[in-house]
Amino acid sequence: MLSSLYKALSSKVPANLFSTTAASSSTPSQYQNKIMAIKDLVETAISDNKVTIFSKTWCPYSARAKALFVKDYPGVPAHVLELDETDDGSAIQNYLAEKTGQRSVPNIFVNGTHVGGCDDLFAMKKADLKALVEKA
Repeated sequence: MLSSLYKALSSKVPANLFSTTAASSSTPSQYQNKIMAIKDLVETAISDNKVTIFSKTWCPYSARAKALFVKDYPGVPAHVLELDETDDGSAIQNYLAEKTGQRSVPNIFVNGTHVGGCDDLFAMKKADLKALVEKA
């Protein structure tokens, strides 16, 4: 019975309707372009700076993390992206969650290494953090 039903339907449906070889657009959609731009922004911020902190201005944990770098590493400027002050803040936070598994702020990177959040930063041994900051 199923084979006769299949034969009846297959004669009415174009063979390539669900095919992976069906024609598709090679031009990225506006959404895909935005996602690629967000990814580039985040990856560039991480790779071009010794310290990158994805933060929110109102977050006390972000303030505490930023203060640590100002106090303990005054010669190493932290690149801070305030997610609540940019239109793409939610998209950046979504990408960071995908990249790191961490959705909260602050989201801290030192020399390309994901440190984590404020608690993770303060849980690090000072010597380990110093070595990471001073890494070439």
